[in-house]
Amino acid sequence: MIEKIIYLEGVDPIHMYGVKNTRLDILKNQYPKLKIIARGNEIKVKGEEHLIDEFEEKLEHVVKYFLKFKKLNNSEFEALIKGEGEHLLRKKEEADDALVYSNNAQAIKARTINQQKLVDDYDSNDLLFAIGPAGSGKTYTAIALAVRAFKNKEVKRIILTRPAVEAGENLGFLPGDLKEKLDPFLRPLYDALMDMIHPRKLGELIESGTIEIAPLAYMRGRTLDNAFVILDEAQNTTVNQLKMFLTRMGKNAKFIVTGDTTQIDLRPKHTSGLLQAMKILKNIKGISIVEFDDRDIIRHHLVKYIVNAYNKLSNEDKENTKTRNK
Repeated sequence: MIEKIIYLEGVDPIHMYGVKNTRLDILKNQYPKLKIIARGNEIKVKGEEHLIDEFEEKLEHVVKYFLKFKKLNNSEFEALIKGEGEHLLRKKEEADDALVYSNNAQAIKARTINQQKLVDDYDSNDLLFAIGPAGSGKTYTAIALAVRAFKNKEVKRIILTRPAVEAGENLGFLPGDLKEKLDPFLRPLYDALMDMIHPRKLGELIESGTIEIAPLAYMRGRTLDNAFVILDEAQNTTVNQLKMFLTRMGKNAKFIVTGDTTQIDLRPKHTSGLLQAMKILKNIKGISIVEFDDRDIIRHHLVKYIVNAYNKLSNEDKENTKTRNK
């Protein structure tokens, strides 16, 4: 006998339990050997592990159905709980382009041409590079793909990593232990996950190691099987670091590498591993390189103009350098 808490993500409990708990009664009648206690968006279940796993899977079907179609009648609810409505869910899923749903029930989907290309290339490639400017949604789309793969049980864990380049700050002078020093570098990854997974459930997944957010150095010596692995800010990896990371790929693994080649913070003597990888890996089957640009920027409208202005300045500097060297 085990006990487990299941969290309803992005669903008002009234839609799950029904008026006067009519749907909750359907759940209890379908699983009489389980003790089911519902409080708000948490359902505490006690019983045999295999029955709890089955119960949770059926509940996920109901949640997915409601999030996608924004409505659910009692007959549909009962059919999904009994497993009779799964074919309907699968058929409607094929016509829906949402990757996952946020905690406030908003569809998270590709919103630009290159975001959609990343989603499309995911199906036929195990290693993808998403290269482009700040605000183009490359990391957010990659994390949405990872969460979808995890929820669909395509992988058993998610690993998110970044190189801990100081970018003008000295880690030694920051307060706290190593984890506390590194957390600010990893914060954007936490923020994206918190949009897509219930905060309490996310905490449990991180605590169990099912979702891991760690600096790149922690990947050394590992083989990453059955995992969806994202390396963010890869422009700040050295050649050896990126080679080390790419060779961690194990069986049934998906790797996405994101980066912005205009924001390299490495010391002058170090070559960016991302720049080299884009050159030497571009013609290998199973590897896709998707290049984002200013058309993909979906932050504040000024960000696009800021990026263009700095790119223009960088190009002018390059031309001036060529002229001086002639």
